[in-house]
Amino acid sequence: MKKGMLLKRSFALLVTGVLLGAACGGPNTDTEPNAASEAVHRGVESEAIASPAPEFPEGLTWFNVFEPMSFADLRGKIVLLDFWTQGCINCQHILPDLARLEREFPDSLVVIGVHTGKYSEEQKDSAVAEAIARYGLEHPVVNDPNRIVWRQWGVHAWPTLILIDPRGNIVTSIPGEGVYEKFHPLIQDLYNEFTTRGLINPQPILLNLEAQVASSFLSFPSEVLADEQGDRLFIADAGHDRIVITNLNGQVLTTFGAGKPGFADGNPKEAHFRAPQGLELSPDGNTLWVADTRNHAIRAINLLTGQVTTIAGNGSRGYQRFHSGDPLKSALASPWDIHHHDGSLYIANAGTHQIWVLNLETNYLEVFAGTRYENIDDGHRLKDATLAQPSGLTGDKTYLYWVDAESSSVRRVPFEGKGKVETLVGSDLFEWGDVDGPANEAQIQHPQGLVLSDGVVYLADTYNHKIRALSLIDSWVTTIAGSGQRGWKDGDALKATFKEPNSLSLVNNKLYLADSGNHALRIIDLSSGEVRTLQFSNLASALPNIPEANTLLVQLPTQVVAPGTSTLLVSFYFSKDYHFTAATPSHLKVSPSKHEAVILSETLLTWSTDETSFTVPILFEMIENEVEITATGVIYFCRTGKEALCLIQPVQLVAPIQVSTTTTEDEVLVEYMLPAIRNRH
Repeated sequence: MKKGMLLKRSFALLVTGVLLGAACGGPNTDTEPNAASEAVHRGVESEAIASPAPEFPEGLTWFNVFEPMSFADLRGKIVLLDFWTQGCINCQHILPDLARLEREFPDSLVVIGVHTGKYSEEQKDSAVAEAIARYGLEHPVVNDPNRIVWRQWGVHAWPTLILIDPRGNIVTSIPGEGVYEKFHPLIQDLYNEFTTRGLINPQPILLNLEAQVASSFLSFPSEVLADEQGDRLFIADAGHDRIVITNLNGQVLTTFGAGKPGFADGNPKEAHFRAPQGLELSPDGNTLWVADTRNHAIRAINLLTGQVTTIAGNGSRGYQRFHSGDPLKSALASPWDIHHHDGSLYIANAGTHQIWVLNLETNYLEVFAGTRYENIDDGHRLKDATLAQPSGLTGDKTYLYWVDAESSSVRRVPFEGKGKVETLVGSDLFEWGDVDGPANEAQIQHPQGLVLSDGVVYLADTYNHKIRALSLIDSWVTTIAGSGQRGWKDGDALKATFKEPNSLSLVNNKLYLADSGNHALRIIDLSSGEVRTLQFSNLASALPNIPEANTLLVQLPTQVVAPGTSTLLVSFYFSKDYHFTAATPSHLKVSPSKHEAVILSETLLTWSTDETSFTVPILFEMIENEVEITATGVIYFCRTGKEALCLIQPVQLVAPIQVSTTTTEDEVLVEYMLPAIRNRH
């Protein structure tokens, strides 16, 4: 009887929303795992009181599945609900934990993301779809823009995780980070008990992971840094886990990073990064510092030798409130950007809502600003000031400037002494908008980057899809580019469209912009007021490491030809708005399934063209009556028009051929239309 009373009381606490702990967007929250509340109730031993999970409401948009899910359909599965919002750093921190749990319980656990957007822009279906692609989520996600599911479950914090057993009953709710340590033993207990009782359904749920097979040359570029003296652009290619270097005109020079996530030093091909964000160039131009965000580390690239080394962070997510000491023994938390000033590197340590500083001469790392509580309090930089996910950094001789993404604000603090943090734009964790005017009245929405020049702070106003300018002379905010619509359009700056612009760099009166959601770099000419897309050349010198799963596998229907057929036509053409690019040759290797069955005049095809189609004839002789011809290679193509996004498509086409006296067909045609869309189940 006592146990039943306790369970009743625990569930009441759950549904009325008394949830404590780590969260994005709440004042004075602590992100350390132990700060999160313990389970509302644990264990699977009680059947006296059942707390059934409420069904998902109708009318919501679902992603990665063919149809909306229900707990009735999930009977026999352990379900873990993840309430998240895409811009929340704590929500991003737990994604590796969720992926690990999914790997360890592949046949019994179903993670369902419930996206309840904080920002109005985050609540759109298109924004949720983009976030799913950005973070590589391969589990069901439901968009909850009006917080219906959020209120249904009594959730009050991002992230919050709720565990449901295979009978569809609620087990526990825990907000905050440290998900693996908290939930693994609970899931293991559920798995053991329900397996013993024969109540686990091992049949996998049917997923519908929709994505373009083709990869763009850049994937969610997060930072661009222009070097006028060295005629170089440094690009943090976050989605490809690498650093790309081009000249200012877009000619690719080299890359650093193996092109897949990892944490390793070494030469350009040995080194591994994980979603790098911030970049900074040393005064002598010989060292590029990288904020290796998902590795929780600061890396240094020696541009003379090509060696990559780690100079701060140990690869694990840190929780220290106040820290000082050896940088390589320190644990950072999602460093987002870096800024060099007078021999020190200032680090936007987004995960602890602080700015840290690394003295390069003494090799000493310490907290520079922020109490670690998340808010927008000004005052003494260490005693009073609270920050909210600091992102982009910049500075002049006197002040360090930054944007706090989660309070939609622009802030600054003097480099010298124990000065006070001052807010220039922004007022509250839950106040944002799209308003020009006096700085103390202007509103922005989740800004990610900024750059300072001649008394003007240029802002990448990420969720407003705009570029803003804050004049430090008259404290006035204006829009200088972007219509405010999510999209991709060049031309007049105020009519141009962007998609979650992430960072800025300024040289020659031109703003270089990492247009992250469009996988592109844009150039805003401040003199002419025009926007254009930077077109890359020499792509083949720095191809991304494309996962094997992204290869387009096409089984063509069997072709029946007459004896003596001697022509094989290989042909590719494009759907509307795409064309080949002559900047990088496409190539195919053609081979038969049995070499003794056919003779080919050519086996390697290479072509460079800007046309919308390509066809090449190959002379061949059939020795046997049945054979398969396989064409394997990589095709490079670009979007037609001003927005010249270039894409890379690995392909493998298989064409079965049969010889028959019943037909007069005298050509074999291997053809396909690009780009392709895939459904992965």
